[in-house]
Amino acid sequence: MYDWLVVGAGFAGSVLAERLASQRGDRVLLIDRRPHLAGNAHDRLDAAGVLIHVYGPHIFHTNAGAIVDYLSSFTDWRDYEHRVLAQVDGKLLPIPINLDTVNRLYGLDLDSAGMERFLAERAEPVDDIRTSEDVVVSTVGRDLYEKFFRGYTRKQWGVDPSELSRTVTARIPTRTNRDDRYFTDSFQKMPAEGYTRMFERMVDHPLIETALGVDYADIKDQVSFRRMVFTGPVDEFFGHRLGRLPYRSLRFQHETLDKPWHQPVAVVNYPQTEEYTRVTEYKHMTGQDHPKTSLTYEYPTAEGDPFYPVPRPENEALYKQYQALARATPDVWFVGRLATYRYYNMDQVVGQALATFARIDSALPRKGTGAMKSAAE
Repeated sequence: MYDWLVVGAGFAGSVLAERLASQRGDRVLLIDRRPHLAGNAHDRLDAAGVLIHVYGPHIFHTNAGAIVDYLSSFTDWRDYEHRVLAQVDGKLLPIPINLDTVNRLYGLDLDSAGMERFLAERAEPVDDIRTSEDVVVSTVGRDLYEKFFRGYTRKQWGVDPSELSRTVTARIPTRTNRDDRYFTDSFQKMPAEGYTRMFERMVDHPLIETALGVDYADIKDQVSFRRMVFTGPVDEFFGHRLGRLPYRSLRFQHETLDKPWHQPVAVVNYPQTEEYTRVTEYKHMTGQDHPKTSLTYEYPTAEGDPFYPVPRPENEALYKQYQALARATPDVWFVGRLATYRYYNMDQVVGQALATFARIDSALPRKGTGAMKSAAE
């Protein structure tokens, strides 16, 4: 008899498995339908010996010291500040849009004050900012919106930005200085030996048993457990009884080139051309010294493994119905991006998992069998 069945060995499931075992002394069975740990953060050496991220680039960044302290128990870190370029009008330009982006795109020589005036002259006032298009055109105007955002967003999400929640493009700032970092968090680093090694250390505990390549539907009636943490799609847990929640997926094309470098930064976006949205070159992020280089091309799709909840009002309304079912389900905790239908960063998922553990630990007597349950997020 296991105290817990934890479904999903990504950040949410692995953090909770580790906390339940190490802090409560509970016996945990951690499963994942994929044949590996670390969920979408999984990395490995490819056939050429280059360390790649199998499901696209994952860059760890946070302002939360407690989350850094927790993860640092399982990894050392290497310094890395993420920079992204966008191929626009035949030029490689910094994204998020900054002073250099505008000067190089339009052949100008603005300073920060001039940049502010430039944007103010082009911004289109929107009385009620509801969509992703509203966010961008009210900040940088129509031309920059068309060049940098509209095409990329349509490829990524399969709908026009005018049909998407404002939260999608609100994540991307606009700067009037020359700061070309994609993130500005106080902590920006990469696990020194990769994400998978960090996860291996995290779940290396005598009270945690892992079963990889195992589907929840196939095992739930074959093992005995008292309680569950579920990190998969919430609608799948309930057999899609209220309808399917839409998710966007990605198809990844990996290739290795017989040269040391391919592009000047880790990620180049393609908002105007190509079917793919971006190309990632991993050695920029990992610091690996290798005579060859490996790339990943990302093609968004509506089919395949769920990656991103689609932020539209009707989808949020459907999720609220599933959330009510989740809250009414005893002894099951729903945690993570898919289970709570939220577009979380990695640090946010870790924070949610740690907070969920705190609620579990305060609600349940240690090694007891009480049935108190905290609300699904």
